[in-house]
Amino acid sequence: MKIKAAVVDKVNDPFVIKDDIELAEMGPTDLQVKLVASGICHSDEAIRKGDASLGYPVILGHEGSGIVEKVGPQVKNFKVGDHIVMSFYADGTCDNCLKGMPTKCRNYADYNLSGTRPDGSDHFQENGHHVSDMFDQSSFTTHTVIDQRNAVKVDKDLDLRRLGPLGCGYVTGSGTVLNSLQPRPGQTIAVFGTGAVGLAAMMAGKISGCTEVIAVDIVDSRLSLAKELGATHTINSKNEDPVAAIKKLTHGYGVDFTVDTTGVEPVMISAIQALAQGGTAALIAVTAKNITISSWNDLCVDDKKVIGVNMGDAIPQVDVPRLIDFYKHGMFPFEKTEKFYKFDQINEANADSVSGKTIKPVLIIDEDYQPEA
Repeated sequence: MKIKAAVVDKVNDPFVIKDDIELAEMGPTDLQVKLVASGICHSDEAIRKGDASLGYPVILGHEGSGIVEKVGPQVKNFKVGDHIVMSFYADGTCDNCLKGMPTKCRNYADYNLSGTRPDGSDHFQENGHHVSDMFDQSSFTTHTVIDQRNAVKVDKDLDLRRLGPLGCGYVTGSGTVLNSLQPRPGQTIAVFGTGAVGLAAMMAGKISGCTEVIAVDIVDSRLSLAKELGATHTINSKNEDPVAAIKKLTHGYGVDFTVDTTGVEPVMISAIQALAQGGTAALIAVTAKNITISSWNDLCVDDKKVIGVNMGDAIPQVDVPRLIDFYKHGMFPFEKTEKFYKFDQINEANADSVSGKTIKPVLIIDEDYQPEA
């Protein structure tokens, strides 16, 4: 089947929309999906510019939403016409998956970051030549084939154009707080970076009952939105020292938890320094940057911890519906971060994401889609 897709031919190339991409045949547990929309994530840009690589040429995108067109003979819980959000693939059979930790699937990298399908075959080809995929899906396409384990069914009365980023950015930020850090009511949190991931983490801190939810950024408009979405305090770190400001807001102690979504070296250091005794910093940005800290002076003396979190330690089929419930109750208004672009505006949308002009660009791939009344 020939499809249209946005292809990056080599490192740092722009996206080029091509209409001659060959889509793989379906397997027995696969779904063929017609894409309605896809968010653009900073991970897409990291791979486009070569901070990480899946091999080139590549079709990126991993925050897709769409409608099931076909189902394989062994598919159990999906049918033609179902509305879905797509997320990462985990096999469900390794020891970590069986313990309920699919983000720690023993073969996670092979399945999601190898550029091929789990069995090693091509997901996409152009003129008979391999084109790499992302997360065993690729959502910068008009159609894709995914395993049923990539899919999360959602209600048809929801606007599919809004929901794709729940599969990565929003579930990563919120899951880092709800699943990994697990703050108790009355504890405190600071989030560095108020992009989609950071705002999701911040909203999750509010949902968890944190009394101080502090947003740190250098863009005033983003900080204003953070305040609207539940931040108790905002700090423009271009104008003041965020560590000193956070300690001033917390009786001189610092916060119980920090989340860094920037991947910028001095900001990651600040996220550690802003912790109270016994605090935990989650550094979750996709970044090529490194930090140097003293294990004794920076961590051990005050019993601080630094953790990495992959995809918010999420189980998409559990966490995405939970976020939708929060959204329905007005507790997780993620739609306020989104801006729609046409599919052929992908390079403009990506540039707006990189510059910070748009927090969460969403490509409308099926312009004929209309939400159900």
